[in-house]
Amino acid sequence: MGFIAWVIFGALAGWLAGKLAGDDDGSGCLTNIVVGIVGAFVGGIIYKLISGENWDFAFSFASFAVAVGGSVVLLVILRAVRR
Repeated sequence: MGFIAWVIFGALAGWLAGKLAGDDDGSGCLTNIVVGIVGAFVGGIIYKLISGENWDFAFSFASFAVAVGGSVVLLVILRAVRR
């Protein structure tokens, strides 16, 4: 994926993860992008640990689900660290 696609993908994944994780503080677009992109890497690592297979970072619904899942995990960890 190109840079712009990563930004859009990250923003969407971060926004959806924020909604799923109950993030009510209304995080900004930049925060959603960072959470989504870092969450995609976290999700990829979790996927590799569970399945033993390498993850393809091309855009698909499966990769979006992995990115959202990783972003939710990241948000839960960040919320626990903040407290």
